Amino acid sequence: MAIAAVDADDRVTQLILLTERLTDLIAKEAQAFENRRPHEAAQYVEETAKLANVYRHESMRVRANVALIETARLELRQRLKRATEAFDAVLARQARAVDAARTVTEGLVRAVAEEIANQRAAPATTYGAGGMVNDRPAMGAAITLNRRA
Repeated sequence: MAIAAVDADDRVTQLILLTERLTDLIAKEAQAFENRRPHEAAQYVEETAKLANVYRHESMRVRANVALIETARLELRQRLKRATEAFDAVLARQARAVDAARTVTEGLVRAVAEEIANQRAAPATTYGAGGMVNDRPAMGAAITLNRRA
């Protein structure tokens, strides 16, 4: 999907709207992670992905051909610049929030894995034939850890 603009002013206006909407969605995702409610961010993922793809495509297009926007009114180009700066700031905020959530999740997974390992290491005392005590590892379930969370 690409922006279909009639002139430079129209293209810049559409880029501003796209950038502001994307900024808003990513800010909501970041807030969900900051509030330790990452499941709430899921509702924005589909729209964010679609808009991010359009944004990426249009950014590459403008970089390749600056003439697409250079004849736009100065006021619009300045608004686009401010919108882009806000977008960059919210991306940095989201990156910090996602990284913090990932760190917490990894810590929880490690704690669970260590507890399972500790429980498996403790011998299970059972009584065998003739009342003899058998010390053998307890049966447990498998767990898989992936360092790329």
